[in-house]
Amino acid sequence: MSFKNRRVILPGHQKESGWKLEVDQLFSRPVFLCLLLFATTLLVYWPATKCDFINLDDPAYFTTNPHVFSGLTKDNVIYAFTTGDTGNWHPLTWLSLMLDAEIFGPSNPAGPHLTNVLFHGLNTVLLFLLLVKLTGRNVPSACVAALFAWHPLHVESVAWVAERKDVLSTCFGLLAFLSYGHYVKEKRWVGFWLALFFLEMSLLAKPMFVTMPFLLLLLDWWPLGRLSWSGGKTNWQPLLLEKIPFFALSIISSVTTFLVQKKGGTVIALANFSISERLQNVFVAYARYLHKTIWPLQLANPYSLVKHEDLLLVIFSVALVIGLSVVAIISARRFPYVFIGWFWFLGTLIPVIGLVQVGMQSMADRYTYVPLIGVFIVFAWGLSEICANRQAAKIPLVVLTVIILLLMVVQTRIQIGYWKNGETLFRRALVVTKDNYLAYRDLGNWLTKTGQDSEALDCFQKALDCYKKFGTPPNDPELRYNLGNAFSRQGNWDEAIKNYKISLQLKPAQPDALDNLGLALAEEKQYTNAIACFLASLKLKPDSAEVHNNLASVLFIGHEFAAAEEQFREALRTDPDNSQVYVNLGDTLARENKIAEAAQCYQAALQLKPDDEKIRLKLQALSK
Repeated sequence: MSFKNRRVILPGHQKESGWKLEVDQLFSRPVFLCLLLFATTLLVYWPATKCDFINLDDPAYFTTNPHVFSGLTKDNVIYAFTTGDTGNWHPLTWLSLMLDAEIFGPSNPAGPHLTNVLFHGLNTVLLFLLLVKLTGRNVPSACVAALFAWHPLHVESVAWVAERKDVLSTCFGLLAFLSYGHYVKEKRWVGFWLALFFLEMSLLAKPMFVTMPFLLLLLDWWPLGRLSWSGGKTNWQPLLLEKIPFFALSIISSVTTFLVQKKGGTVIALANFSISERLQNVFVAYARYLHKTIWPLQLANPYSLVKHEDLLLVIFSVALVIGLSVVAIISARRFPYVFIGWFWFLGTLIPVIGLVQVGMQSMADRYTYVPLIGVFIVFAWGLSEICANRQAAKIPLVVLTVIILLLMVVQTRIQIGYWKNGETLFRRALVVTKDNYLAYRDLGNWLTKTGQDSEALDCFQKALDCYKKFGTPPNDPELRYNLGNAFSRQGNWDEAIKNYKISLQLKPAQPDALDNLGLALAEEKQYTNAIACFLASLKLKPDSAEVHNNLASVLFIGHEFAAAEEQFREALRTDPDNSQVYVNLGDTLARENKIAEAAQCYQAALQLKPDDEKIRLKLQALSK
């Protein structure tokens, strides 16, 4: 018996090899990786649950929207499917926020923030499972999911309650891709119809995945391998016909979104922002998104729109986008993941890149939530390819990837800190951007809300100066509306009226601006014009107790007591717990000599405010 060719394994080495084998097996198990990704994502984003509501969109989506903070009722569900509030039609987003209000209460920001974090964790797991199902590769799939989960650009989509639509839409979108993968891999039509159903759910949360039919065609090529070339011919026609139902849903959603946004006044006309200016912004935005993906240190909300970009920047951006597209096309046969990843990035940004300009932002971190998946695929599969072909590079590249992920986690935690409240967010935007009129405006709004009127007025004036610096007319209706509010609080009614009127000229359908203009006109004793404003506001917002009360108050001043009584009763119909309206109605009924009814109103007011001595004196005066 010879031991010459037998390898002797020392006990220590055997133990080490066994331990390494166990670790490798552990990391090769999808269930373990799912739990690891989900738990780490929750840990990284947990500070977001301590953030406050932001005074940008959060009021309209949650804190001041009675249909949302009153929870899931029959009327509110109807509202969710019929409203175009916020310039969008996304009923599932409304329903999910109503459910939050039902569970956590209407004034608790931790609840909806936690829901966003949980959705983000779920999306991370779904993305990992999708890539594993399509490619059978655990490690690069986990790398893509980790990059998606912990990249600082995605903080905006998670730490902002109003962006529930982002995480919710993506959840259903990933489920649609998973169902499609099941359809292709298992040859079962139930997967196809589930994919169609989940796409519809995704579009009902946010119309981001209108590009899904094209993304499915990309996946048909790689990694599914359904698209083939033979003798210079391809089989793309049947694959394209297969996507017709998906195209139909996407077209319906796109048209609906455009009409709702146009009706809401958020679509900027070509006269205000030309085709050439839009194309400049498109290429520059693509370049900036790539830059912020690689170097995510100076992130902001918002980024204000600039009509005339620097020419050299535009030329560089065009060359970069075209150059990378050419590289992707050239490498398509040998490295199909490069082609798919790059055009996933380009394609999924199209709905929000600014060809149809909605709002005054040039770009937004939240728009990268889905598109960056393509960039991450190129990175992860590229590293995997290098490691497979060059064993010596494997350890350095793994170490580099771990370092990148750790740095992203650190920067994400820092970025979450800027979302503590509106002040920290907008002051940060002013630090990392230049002449940001939107940030000045939004900081001014926050300062107004906290009673810092003088500093707020200064911010609004700086916003106007930034507009003028760019050669852009200050035609922001929200800025003019807020300027009007700031002047109103100072009692400068002439300037308030002037700015309210400019705001309404730019965007006529503003019930709150009409209401506040009516109040300012009433202060100037222009009662007829004030009444006209209140009536116009009620046409847009017929259930506003505040406007009914304001209209009734002006009618009362004009001794139109019967009309005033009717309006006060309308106010109470929509807001039955408003003690001041009961008092106002009691005053009106007393003027009409309806003493018994007036007494009932004062008593109702006292039940709501039992310590109010003024109401008690009014009630006593009736009995004399």
